[in-house]
Amino acid sequence: MELLKRILLVEDDPRDIELTLTVLEEYNMANEIVVVRDGAEALDYLHRRGKFESYPAGIPSLSYSISKCPNWTVCRYYNNSKQTNSSV
Repeated sequence: MELLKRILLVEDDPRDIELTLTVLEEYNMANEIVVVRDGAEALDYLHRRGKFESYPAGIPSLSYSISKCPNWTVCRYYNNSKQTNSSV
């Protein structure tokens, strides 16, 4: 049983990635943190496509802050695709 959810960090600014990871480390977060650079990579992760095919199934906790794709766009797309495709 997986007690700690993975955290999906979707961020395109390397400085913000470093800052976020530093803060999480200072709070002794034991969660696995997966970093992706944009909304397309986030969707690949959520659908376990491409380089994320081998990742275990399960919805991570989401943390995102990107300028190219508003946060709700990724979530809405994922939710809509989940309703039309039961394999997600």
